[in-house]
Amino acid sequence: MNPTDPDGVTGRLATWIAGLRHDDIPDAVRERARHLLLDGLVCALVGARLPWSERAVDAVLALEGKGDVPLLGWDRTTSAPAACLLNGTFIQGFELDDYHVRAPLHSNSLVVPSAVSTIATLDRTVSGRDLLTALIAGYEVGPRVGLALHGAEMLSRGWHSGAVFGTHASAATSAWLRRLDAARVEDALGLAATQSAGLMAAQYEAMSKRMHHGFAARNGLYAAALAEAGYTGIKRVYEREYGGFLATFGEGHDPRADLITAGLGEEWVLTDTGVKAYAAMAATHAPIDCALEARSRGITAEDVVSISVEVSHAAYHHGWWRPERPLETIGAQMNIGYAVSVALLDGEVLAGQFTRDRIAAADVWSVLDRVEVHHCPDFDTPQDRFRTRMRLALRDGGTVEIEVDGPLGGPTRPLPNPAVVDKARRLAESIGITGRWARIERMVLDLDSLPDVSVLVRELAAAVPALSVTL
Repeated sequence: MNPTDPDGVTGRLATWIAGLRHDDIPDAVRERARHLLLDGLVCALVGARLPWSERAVDAVLALEGKGDVPLLGWDRTTSAPAACLLNGTFIQGFELDDYHVRAPLHSNSLVVPSAVSTIATLDRTVSGRDLLTALIAGYEVGPRVGLALHGAEMLSRGWHSGAVFGTHASAATSAWLRRLDAARVEDALGLAATQSAGLMAAQYEAMSKRMHHGFAARNGLYAAALAEAGYTGIKRVYEREYGGFLATFGEGHDPRADLITAGLGEEWVLTDTGVKAYAAMAATHAPIDCALEARSRGITAEDVVSISVEVSHAAYHHGWWRPERPLETIGAQMNIGYAVSVALLDGEVLAGQFTRDRIAAADVWSVLDRVEVHHCPDFDTPQDRFRTRMRLALRDGGTVEIEVDGPLGGPTRPLPNPAVVDKARRLAESIGITGRWARIERMVLDLDSLPDVSVLVRELAAAVPALSVTL
C-alpha cells in the first residue's frame, strides 16, 4: 500500500524506508555503520552496570516483570518495551556514545534497542545484512528529522533534541525489520512523532537525562508495532500545518521539511556521526581539546589566573552554568567548566574524572572558579557550531589563545574506523571482557556475512561486571 501523499515529504520518507535494501547502500557507508554499531554496543556494556543504570533496572522491572527480550550486559530478560527503554538508557549511561554533529542526537541509543526488542518478537531469523540495513534506516531518519528543525536550535530552546528526533529513528528501524509497507511506515512515523519529548533541564542533576533516548527508543518501538497491527497514526505528519511535527516543534523557527528528504539515498547523513573521545557531553569536547593543548605546551593549573572559553549559542546554553556543590556526575559530564578543569589537571576526561571523590576535590574547584564560558556569535553557523576559542591569562602576565575548529571525533577531526575499534577494545578491557569482546567485534565487523544475529545478541546479553571505579 502507498502512503497518503507519495510525493510529499512524509510519503517519500516512508517509501524510502520501506524500500531500502542492503545493496542500495554504498560499501563505505555500510563499513562506517558497522563501526558506529561497534561503538554503541561497547557503550551499552560499559553503561549497563552503572549505579544509576542498576536503579533504573530495579524500578522498571518492578513494573514490567519478566519477558523474553534481553537486557544487554545483565543476563536477564523483560518485556520488549522495557528492554528497549533500559538498553537505550545503558548506551547513554556514561556520555561515551555517538552524537550527530549537525542534528544533535545519539543514534545508537535509539536504533540498537529498537532492533534488539523487535528481533526478539519476530518469528523468523534475522540476518546480519537485515540488521545492518534496519539500523542504517534509523541512522539516516533521526538526523534528517533533526535537520528540518535546524538541529542545535532545539538545544538552545531547551529541548533535549535527540529525544525529540529519536522516536522517528527508532520507528524507522523497527518498521524496516517488521517489513511494513510504505502506508504502514507512514503510520509509524506519525505515531512516533506524537510521542516526541525531552526537557534539557534534566542535564543538571537528574538521572533521567540518561533515560531520554531510551524513552524515545521505546516510543518508536511502540509506534512501529501499533502500525503493524493496523493502528493508524498522523498522516503527512511532517507537512501538517496545525499540530504537525515540524509546525509544532518548529513554531516560529522556520522549519525546513524539505531537508528530511534532500539527497535521500544518495547523501548519507550517518557519516556525520561523531564518535566520542571523552566521557562527557559533545559540546565539552572542543574545550577539552583546548585544555589538553594548553597542557601539552607546558601550561599547568598553577600557571593560570583565568580561563575564558568562547563557544556557540547551543554549546553555551547546553554546557555552561556556574556549578555549585554538590555537583552530580551527570552535571559534571555536561559542564564545560568542569571538563576543562579536569582536562588541564589530569590530562584526560574519562571515568576516573567523574568519581565522587574527583568531582569534590579541592584542586578541581580551584580551577573551576577561574573558568568563564561565553557565547561567541561568530560560532553560530552550522559549520562552526563546535568551534571553540580559549584564552588563558597567566600569572606571569602573558596570555595564551588556543582555537580549534572542532573536537577530536567530530566533523573536522573524525575518529577513523581503526581508532573506533581501539576505543571499543579499551572500554571492553576496562570492564574485564576482553576475550568476549573479541568475539563480538568479529561478528559486528563481519555483520554482512552473519546468517543469524541471535548469536551476537546472546553474547551481548551475558552479564558484565561494573566499572572498577566508584561513582
